Amino acid sequence: MEKNQVTEALKRAKEVSSKRNFNQSVDLIINLKGLDLKKQEQQLDIFANLHYSRGKKISVCALIGAELQEQAKACDEFILVDDFAKFSKKSEIKKLANKHDFFVAQATIMPKVAATFGRVLGPRGKMPNPKIGCVVPPNANLKPLYEKLQKTMRIMTKGNPIIQCSVGKEDSSEEEVADNAMTIYSTVLQALPNEKQNIKDVYLKLTMGKAIKIGEKAEEEETGKKTRKKAGKEKPKESGEEKKADAKKKEKPKKEKKTNDKLPNNEDKK
Repeated sequence: MEKNQVTEALKRAKEVSSKRNFNQSVDLIINLKGLDLKKQEQQLDIFANLHYSRGKKISVCALIGAELQEQAKACDEFILVDDFAKFSKKSEIKKLANKHDFFVAQATIMPKVAATFGRVLGPRGKMPNPKIGCVVPPNANLKPLYEKLQKTMRIMTKGNPIIQCSVGKEDSSEEEVADNAMTIYSTVLQALPNEKQNIKDVYLKLTMGKAIKIGEKAEEEETGKKTRKKAGKEKPKESGEEKKADAKKKEKPKKEKKTNDKLPNNEDKK
């Protein structure tokens, strides 16, 4: 998949999509093949670090001790460890999980974070993840982490061999959308056991629009050019019937032998 193919697919996706009264998202769809998602080693759970924002604000909540209270003001919400008792009901934790995309936790209180919030955040894949720096020391600077998370995308296969994620908005620049799409594609490619052999096809679409296959138009045009070029050099081939007709025209008419109308029979021989 090339960047110019993504840009071309984006233009076509916009052309075939009716104008809506809201700013639609641009979605990247990657269909996978040759994977057994029942096997944990073939399931995807990875993070892509994008160069550009997807046009959506990413909400971050910090679960911290008193040491990080001042730094946690950089996040959208923070909850002190002394207030964890307020989340004894599962419904309260669900509300919190619905509000935020990422959770950051202070490393020294992780056991309390897991005990209080793990039953809801765990199954949703929202537990503070050390892979992307979301488990921090008591003296951490949270502002750079918050800004990094605005351009971080989590990619997971949830039982089906398909990945669908937003790479920008309808009014985002083509360069930003194409770059985000290529970053996600490359990240997925590197995580697959057989890389390109595990990718069936890739599409781009607006929220309410038709899915456009990336690279399809370019392939059709190239095939058409080769066909026209070949047709210009070669003479059109004749069909089987036309060949037979031409052969008959070239043949000289054969003289017919004179034969008696009456054939000899037994009585004539006598």
